[in-house]
Amino acid sequence: MPKKTLDPLPSAAFQILLALTDGELHGYGIMRAVEQQTAGRVRLGPGTLYSSLQTLRDAGAIEELVNEAANTERRRHYRLSGAGRRLVRSEAERLEELLRVARAKKVMEGHYA
Repeated sequence: MPKKTLDPLPSAAFQILLALTDGELHGYGIMRAVEQQTAGRVRLGPGTLYSSLQTLRDAGAIEELVNEAANTERRRHYRLSGAGRRLVRSEAERLEELLRVARAKKVMEGHYA
């Protein structure tokens, strides 16, 4: 099976990177953050979440941290790397340009609905 690429950046990966801009999170925390930042419109299931995390980690966009505190279960936390910060910014700029074009074409003025 071919490896997934981040060009173009999948929506789930972008949402994960956005969630991690506030700091490190574990998997369930990322799922909750994505749901909150999209007002419930995007809900990542475990399969999508963990395959996206793997792809982002393999690409160097995020770093995985393992916290093993006494008397707690092992949890993996994730944080943005420098490359991840550049990637999330680049994608936000790309989407901003698309939105600029859509506005210039008056797509959002109602007669397209």
